Amino acid sequence: MDEGAAQKPATEGSGNDPGTPGPAKSDLPEAGSFVVELARSGLTLTVPAGESILDVVRAAGVQANSSCEQGTCGACETRVLAGIPDHYDAVLTPKERREGKVMMICSSGALSDRLVLDL
Repeated sequence: MDEGAAQKPATEGSGNDPGTPGPAKSDLPEAGSFVVELARSGLTLTVPAGESILDVVRAAGVQANSSCEQGTCGACETRVLAGIPDHYDAVLTPKERREGKVMMICSSGALSDRLVLDL
């Protein structure tokens, strides 16, 4: 990720207004659980409602980068190989959100029942 990425405005899609921090972990969507398949690790994990993908991935012993854990720094940006992310970050541009090719796993969830991530 380039240094300018953290300054991209988040102006549309689900999530927060530009310049505002991402949600606290207790504010993550409660819509329901979803499945995350980790392509490189070969693991399939269930992310319970209200928990972050980052926390579930780490609990499974998979290394994942992070820093702020609020969707504002971009350190946890992860490629999405399949599925539809539900973006709750202040990093991605509207175009990046629509494309759905990357997501911040500390603060975002899934609109689909399953996500396949490059982890």
